[in-house]
Amino acid sequence: MAKAFPLPDGWQEKHADSLLLKNVKLCDPFVSTDIGKTDIYIKDGTIAALGGEALQQKADEVVDLNGKFVSPGWFDLHVHLREPGFEYKETVETGLNSALAGGFTGVACMPNTEPALDNAAVVKWLLDTAKTHPVGLSVIAAATKDRAGKELTELADLASIGVRGVSDDGAPVADSGMVRRIMEYGSTFGIVFFSHAEEKSLVGKGVMNESVWSTTLGLPGMPTVAEDVMVSRDILLAEYLDCRVHICHISSARSVELVREAQRRGVKVTCEATPHHFTLSLTDSAIESFSTDLKMNPPLRSEKDVRAIHDGLRDGTISCIATDHAPHAPEEKELEFEYAPFGIVGLETAFGVANTELVKPKILSLTQTIEKFTKGPRIALGIPENSVKVGNPAELTIFDPDFVWTVDKFHLHSKSRNTPFHGCELIGKAFGTVNKGCYYFV
Repeated sequence: MAKAFPLPDGWQEKHADSLLLKNVKLCDPFVSTDIGKTDIYIKDGTIAALGGEALQQKADEVVDLNGKFVSPGWFDLHVHLREPGFEYKETVETGLNSALAGGFTGVACMPNTEPALDNAAVVKWLLDTAKTHPVGLSVIAAATKDRAGKELTELADLASIGVRGVSDDGAPVADSGMVRRIMEYGSTFGIVFFSHAEEKSLVGKGVMNESVWSTTLGLPGMPTVAEDVMVSRDILLAEYLDCRVHICHISSARSVELVREAQRRGVKVTCEATPHHFTLSLTDSAIESFSTDLKMNPPLRSEKDVRAIHDGLRDGTISCIATDHAPHAPEEKELEFEYAPFGIVGLETAFGVANTELVKPKILSLTQTIEKFTKGPRIALGIPENSVKVGNPAELTIFDPDFVWTVDKFHLHSKSRNTPFHGCELIGKAFGTVNKGCYYFV
């Protein structure tokens, strides 16, 4: 029997055969760059009418959104749910609740669990576990068995249960011949290789960006070239094989240039950036505080790199915003900087940070930013669009881009609290979703 999940604190559920959302500002990057006012009528989980026609329908439930924004449901391409094996950090329940509170209707989880998500049985167990949650789950399965880089996983079996992406995330595949086999064989099933671009031999025991700041602070550095080398390799392989590749959590200026140049040549490469890598106040200089909530992989880079990420987002080189949500228990982060694990939580702050750092300073428009949460991730993973069109399933996010709030890590819905945004004032927040035939709201 499928598990019934409790909603995050403060969130409620309404189930009705028909639902009318009135006074909506619609932001749908699948259809238009313009933001328009409309009304949305939903019948049996499907968008049945828009605008004036929607108002003519008799609905079981009527919700006046008073000018709040509605977009296609947000999708996070890169999340760590930690289950199975590390339930003390996060579980399917707490991770998906955190996603719901952040406004996401779907997430893709990474395979670095124990055991690794490297076979159809464990992936199916995870999908079945999450089936009844308001947030839909996709799985980026392991590319090699036990993420060891030695033996290919059974890609045909994984594809048969809906897997569309594979990665050894956190453990880069060093063997170029293996990457070739992953790309070639995976492409026959529509599976995309998600590259964790890191040349470990260049990183060594590094814990922060290699720069004047790593020297000043006496911490071993992680050079940008360790990322750039692997981005270049995977682009060249994708180009040679005419296969698709997705670059995870891009962070260096040169890597952005490499992807941009490759896309101009017609290489089938996409990439994602995380909110912490495009936040100007979060550069390698911030590690002067030695806060372990600033330790992540890739590390916080220089201001030059952050501005290059802005440029890549602006010109479309970077088509996705992904959180790389990586929860860790407090006792793990309460160590010296060198010994604490890499990673931060990010599902509940993602839109607020993106809106504050990109939209308000006019680096991106609101529609461009929403596109990085909706259209871009779905294209990268090869899953269907969820535009707000009559006949499509109702999968929507409701948000207010002008709502001001302060991040409190003690009131997050994740099981972990490792965020660098604690105490930060953000502008923009999600207030509800429509998915799987129900309306969820706070």
